[in-house]
Amino acid sequence: MKYRPSRRTKRLAIASVALLAVAGMNAPWLIRYTSEQYTNYNINRAGYKAENGLWQVLDVPQKNRINTIHAALLHTGKVLLVAGSGNDAKQFAAKSFRSVLWDPDKNTFKNIPTPKDMFCAGHTQLPDGKLLIAGGTQRYETLEGDVEKAGGLMIVSNENPDKPITLPKGTKFKGAKSGKVFETQQSLLVPRAEKKETPTGATVTASQKRIYVEAARKGKKYATGDTDQYAVVGIDDADKDNVYGIANKISFDKKDFQGIRESYEFDPVAEEYITVDPMEDARWYPTLTTLEDGRVLSVSGLDDIGEVSEKVELYDPRTKKWQTLPKQRYFPTYPGLFLSGRDELLYTGTSSGYGPADRGRSPGLWNWRTDSFTKIPGMSDPDALETSMAVLLPPAQDQKYMVLGGGGIGESTKVTDKTRIVDLKKKNPRFVDGPSLYEPVRYPSSVILPDDTVLTTNGSKGYRGYSSSDVLKAELYDPRTNTSRRVADPLEGRNYHSGALLLPNGKVMTFGSDPLFDDKANTKPGTFEQQIDIWSPPYLFRDSRPQLKANGEKPQRVQLGGKAEFATKDAADIKEMRLMRPSSFTHVTNNEQRSIALDFERTENGVELTVPEDPTLVPPGYYMVNAVDEDGTPSEAVWLHVPVQDELQLRGE
Repeated sequence: MKYRPSRRTKRLAIASVALLAVAGMNAPWLIRYTSEQYTNYNINRAGYKAENGLWQVLDVPQKNRINTIHAALLHTGKVLLVAGSGNDAKQFAAKSFRSVLWDPDKNTFKNIPTPKDMFCAGHTQLPDGKLLIAGGTQRYETLEGDVEKAGGLMIVSNENPDKPITLPKGTKFKGAKSGKVFETQQSLLVPRAEKKETPTGATVTASQKRIYVEAARKGKKYATGDTDQYAVVGIDDADKDNVYGIANKISFDKKDFQGIRESYEFDPVAEEYITVDPMEDARWYPTLTTLEDGRVLSVSGLDDIGEVSEKVELYDPRTKKWQTLPKQRYFPTYPGLFLSGRDELLYTGTSSGYGPADRGRSPGLWNWRTDSFTKIPGMSDPDALETSMAVLLPPAQDQKYMVLGGGGIGESTKVTDKTRIVDLKKKNPRFVDGPSLYEPVRYPSSVILPDDTVLTTNGSKGYRGYSSSDVLKAELYDPRTNTSRRVADPLEGRNYHSGALLLPNGKVMTFGSDPLFDDKANTKPGTFEQQIDIWSPPYLFRDSRPQLKANGEKPQRVQLGGKAEFATKDAADIKEMRLMRPSSFTHVTNNEQRSIALDFERTENGVELTVPEDPTLVPPGYYMVNAVDEDGTPSEAVWLHVPVQDELQLRGE
């Protein structure tokens, strides 16, 4: 008997053919939709999260979204996000400078009045919990061909030993030979001349200061090629003979970014910027490093004429003033400088931005008091250290430092997946290779977690994400086994101007990304990524985590070598205690973060910990305390304050 399909079967067949036809026309969409649905299902499975963690988007109101370039965790538990002008020349011209304060507990945001363009400043934690921010942007870069006014360096002299001279922004200088007029782009204080009495009479040595000047008018004809002396226009007759400028070539060459001298302390309690003493040198892309006595070193950065500063300045938070040290030291911009346990600073060779390939690139130990520098050998891919990440591996007592990834100078196509580790406890330390990264990347972000692992995430294979080269991968490194493993992939690509830091609840925030282009062909101008993402590590998906409670509302104040008690019902399960310094991150640079192992004893109501005695291990400031159980699950952090030691002598003075 010949088979005849029923009407119902015919209808189903026709419907199936129609669906297949529609699916065929929409195959790419259907495949993508199905893939996304499966991915969402997979990453939200309990087993997956317990192994790989979970990424989520932070909900930020539109009015609080900024180009986050700098981020610092404060002892109030809030995070200061700083854009300044946000690498946006239009915002710079409009003097629109932005900072936002985020409260992770309440997920609230507050716009903070920002007095200067802190874009590309340096910052570090101070002993009293304030955040020092120094430097920023005086002028944006102008490429050759786009320069409209001739500009260059002028040396201004003051031969008067009786008084200094202050020249306001816009002061005009007129050339004796050329008659051309140039204007200062910022105010300038020229100290009084130095006068010395000798047996044959007094000698006077003029004081000198540098200043960047521009032609008063646009046009090629206002450039100069010869050395000329310039008289100050509109100055008092009594000062005309004593104050003058000297300039060589004032041209239409490319104009680099220029820094500012201004410094501020951000008060986490008052939630405002406080003006403090300015630096002597202007700085754009500087590194600030907190020392064991609470003072801060400032190095590198482009100065007020766009050259890398070699001056070393020291900030004292007690007096709020800077001191310029007698010896100079050259580092490329944003150098990775770490307070080490060898009474020296470790320079990891990492940097971001500006400086020649053949100067200041070798890693080593720097004694800033004597300016002695001892190179450390063994660095693999030494020509790929720019835009690499450096981190003090946990626990800090081990004094092992890791350098991760990096690329060649500037727009070089060189990029590496190397990790390099140096052990400063060895008599003759040298770098050795660790496990390879997930891919060769520039701009990776590494964050120390309280379970003694290190999260590294994102980066790009090309300079500023060229050709859509962002890498959406992340991994956990375990220093105890010297191994890495992949974890959940990030949600967004992040390259230049991106970063990450640990939050008190044990989660990690990632921010920023500033690609030059938004397409693979490098034809569509890039847009700054304002989305902030939160990664919950695997330890947050276990059945329970230890609880730790502070004694009182304010953080305990504990001297080095002192003890602190914390209440907990989980004392029997606690295996380790960690002291975590809050991060301050920008431009692949975070020399603040460190995790310090603590000795502790169980008490009737909880635990009693002991803070180590070494100030190079525990520089003064606020710290997060975490209890970690047998499974490696940390508690939420409780804050503790380690003040400057009264008996600590300021060495070298």
